[in-house]
Amino acid sequence: MAATSTPPASEERADEKLRAWLLHGLLQSDRRSVGHHADPTPHEQHAWWQVMCLTGVDYFSTLGYQPGIAALAAGSLSPIATLLLVALTLFGALPTYRAVAAESPNGLGSLSMLEGLLPGWRGKLLVLFLLGFVATAFVITITLSAADATAHILQNPFVPGFLEGWKIPITLVLIALLGVVFLGGFSEAIGLAVVLVAVYLVMNVVVVVTAVVQAVAHPAMVGDWEHALTTDHSGPLAMIAVSLFVMPKLALGLSGFETGVAVMPLVRGDLQERVKGARRLLTVAALIMSVFLVASSFATSVLIPAKEFQEGGKASGRALAYLAHQYLGDIFGTLYDISTIAILWFAGASAMAGLLNIVPRYLPRYGMAPDWTRAVRPLVLVFTGIAFALTIFFGAGVEEQGGAYATGVLALILSAAVAVTLSSWQHGRRRRAAGFGVVALILAYTAVANIIERPDGLQIAFFFVVAIVVLSIISRATRSTELRVSAIEFDERAERLIDVPGKIRIIANEPDARDAQEYAEKDHETRRNHHLPDDEPLLFLEITVQDASEFHSELCVRGEERYGYKILRVEGSTIPNAIAAVLLHIRDETGKLPHVYFHWSEGNPIAALLRYLVFGGGDVAPLTREVLRQAEPDDTRRPPVHVG
Repeated sequence: MAATSTPPASEERADEKLRAWLLHGLLQSDRRSVGHHADPTPHEQHAWWQVMCLTGVDYFSTLGYQPGIAALAAGSLSPIATLLLVALTLFGALPTYRAVAAESPNGLGSLSMLEGLLPGWRGKLLVLFLLGFVATAFVITITLSAADATAHILQNPFVPGFLEGWKIPITLVLIALLGVVFLGGFSEAIGLAVVLVAVYLVMNVVVVVTAVVQAVAHPAMVGDWEHALTTDHSGPLAMIAVSLFVMPKLALGLSGFETGVAVMPLVRGDLQERVKGARRLLTVAALIMSVFLVASSFATSVLIPAKEFQEGGKASGRALAYLAHQYLGDIFGTLYDISTIAILWFAGASAMAGLLNIVPRYLPRYGMAPDWTRAVRPLVLVFTGIAFALTIFFGAGVEEQGGAYATGVLALILSAAVAVTLSSWQHGRRRRAAGFGVVALILAYTAVANIIERPDGLQIAFFFVVAIVVLSIISRATRSTELRVSAIEFDERAERLIDVPGKIRIIANEPDARDAQEYAEKDHETRRNHHLPDDEPLLFLEITVQDASEFHSELCVRGEERYGYKILRVEGSTIPNAIAAVLLHIRDETGKLPHVYFHWSEGNPIAALLRYLVFGGGDVAPLTREVLRQAEPDDTRRPPVHVG
């Protein structure tokens, strides 16, 4: 017989080192006591305006490409369409997220609100669905920002012309550098965000004010723009109608609100001060962005020829940078490019941080992700790989990715408006609910119009949704036989019931009528099938499923006596896992191995397995035995399972 070869010890050590490096920071926990994936408390809190800069690297960085996309989508109507977008921002998105901040002060956002409003599987499936749009918005933020940063690099007059065909490789390098930063260990550098945002906003003030002055100083250019407006459109109502039609393409200017809520825990102060600070940062950021959007849209529409906004034009993806070079010189323009590249790159970092915060917050808690998703580095590799694929798919184009980005952003804002509407209605605030309902309808129109116009965004989002749901279901199924109990506590009477001499024998009973006949028949049947004497004390264990969609549960075991029978009653998310947890707890408390007795169940085993996965029941006996086997590898310490 040929000898089997074993890998050298050096290879094994290398594999162990690589695994340890990848899973660095993974919280290891006893499989018998997996705690709630609670939100981490921030190590350091900051003033609201500093936290605003952290979300601002995402929100404000859209100035790098938003004016150009608006001009390309709306043409001479860009300023009017932008005004409508600003109105939706200030009177729709802003009030919605101010309400979200008050109702979800721990940074969980609208997803958490919807999960609470729709308990059970409905809420969790909705969250999984919305996580697909979250992934779309955040991953496209990374790829779109990197692509626009590349556009600013390649269009700079001091950059060699031979790099023109290197758009995709340069974008991939920027994304790879972002991944390297997170693989090395990234902490939210609010100080750096403050510097980047401050420099970027100051330079934009210079550029936008200069551009507006130039536009006003050249009445002929303003006249040409007005002439284009009146020639192409019959009147003000037609202009507004067309602007409403194209406004969904400008939805990129709504980004940043979900991030603004997510960073709430970093705001200094108690819960009330945190809400006030978050509302303040959302309001100030929206006002700043609104002013820049309107002014830049007007200036770029008047001063930049339409052909320059097209793919390959000098203003494609970089309208304000074009004006900086045109009116302030190449030296200042280059400094503006550097500032824009830096904040666009850091916007990708903000999006990556958001992904690394959201995925471990939901999927592992649902049992719908493997353990390694609680570690940063494997997720960084996954998201970086996805960003690479999307960059190649879109050819590192800025405008090409606008539809997908807008789809993700609009879906998140719409979900927030729906959550606030439902919450207001549930709390009896009908007028408030009606107001947010109108906002939700407007956002729904905007989202649907965007999807119809640019279905590629929905296709990308659908890919993420399907991937998340399929992988989540597979993960939930493969992890279903974990112990899944975060804590267990016996009340005083239950403690007395297990404090008995001799062996502890437990009958697993599915409670039905809970009358004397039910207990007498189950007692008699168990003694007969397992040849137990009549004087052998038996203890009933009854599990009631509360919410089978929950993956982890805390068990409170209550003792009682009915018709002379001793009973332990428990409420949990699954029957087999709760029984296994109670048995192991009794073993640890008493030092004895409890014996549990089941009766064979009838029916199709496949159907029983589906009942277990969805409703927490199923073929209890073999499932309990498997949970015990995984939780306690040593069979000499494993409570025996008897089936008759």
